[in-house]
Amino acid sequence: MDLGIPVDRIETICSFQKAAEIKCKALGALNFGTLEVFKELTELVTSGKVKMPITNVYSLDQVKEAFDELEGRHTRGKIVLVP
Repeated sequence: MDLGIPVDRIETICSFQKAAEIKCKALGALNFGTLEVFKELTELVTSGKVKMPITNVYSLDQVKEAFDELEGRHTRGKIVLVP
């Protein structure tokens, strides 16, 4: 993956197998990545029952900028990458 950042700094919660192939981090338990869990989390966030503060949104072609912001360690909230 050529994202312009060190591959060991890439982390995923979606594909543990792919993470192993490209040698990026994959943390967590496999059962948290099921479609049912993601649907439930999405419903909780969209209903407002769970607040998800978002600091900034970047497109995938801006991943280097998103990584630079994250590395600055001054964010309060999530940095989101969108296709």
